[in-house]
Amino acid sequence: MLRNQDPLATVIDGLDLSGPCAFLRADTFPTIRPVHWLTSHFAVGGYSPLRRLSGMLTAHMTEIAPRNGFTWHPHRGLEIYTVVISGELYHEDSTGGRGFIRAGEVQRMFSGDYILHQELNLSGDPVQVIQIWFVASGEHRGLPPHYEQVSLRNMPSRRVGDATAVDIIGADGATDAHVDARLVNVRVPASGQTAVEAPNPGEELFLYATAGSGSLATDGLRADVAPFDVLVARPVAPPARLTAGPDGLAYLAFYLSPFLPASQTTEKAIS
Repeated sequence: MLRNQDPLATVIDGLDLSGPCAFLRADTFPTIRPVHWLTSHFAVGGYSPLRRLSGMLTAHMTEIAPRNGFTWHPHRGLEIYTVVISGELYHEDSTGGRGFIRAGEVQRMFSGDYILHQELNLSGDPVQVIQIWFVASGEHRGLPPHYEQVSLRNMPSRRVGDATAVDIIGADGATDAHVDARLVNVRVPASGQTAVEAPNPGEELFLYATAGSGSLATDGLRADVAPFDVLVARPVAPPARLTAGPDGLAYLAFYLSPFLPASQTTEKAIS
């Protein structure tokens, strides 16, 4: 268990993550329904055993029922990414920004020292989003609040085996990020295969399945993969491959500052 009041430090409760990698099924993490119109699966966040990973405060799926949502509320010191999986979400903020974020689009909202915004499902169908909250890097704290919205289809892509990978955050990322991390959106077509891109030295991987199904294979590990399952891995982890099922497989791969507890495996690999 790691605890620290520093918002950039990791907090993990009740999970043995001492090995080079770990596959965690979706039901390892809580699905909460705090009000009748909201369902959220918290892979990372205050409700999850993965309370905080480096500067990533939350990574969660949220489904909002028709004609409901989050009315005006503030944020400070955060950069928030919203990836719409299905449906459309209306956004409005105190900078004057407003509009719809639709399936296949990503919004990056930088709160600066203070921003007010609301997120509403104005349609007759549920909307499902993945939302990620980062603590903004210190050198960017003085910037005014702002946001950008981009389509995954319009971002530069690359092939990884049969998969299409889009860099959302990072040196080659399509967003003007203000965080120390990399984020890659990966889509594997039906029955296609891809290698899980290993973290670089000085990084660790948090992989969050977002849609479809498939199977995972590494040295000594075989598992079926379903939405909201999680894989975490160190750079020394054995190579892993994902094979998509008949509906394809989509996931987000986060490459963060090291967040896994120290282990003998890591120490031996480095020595």
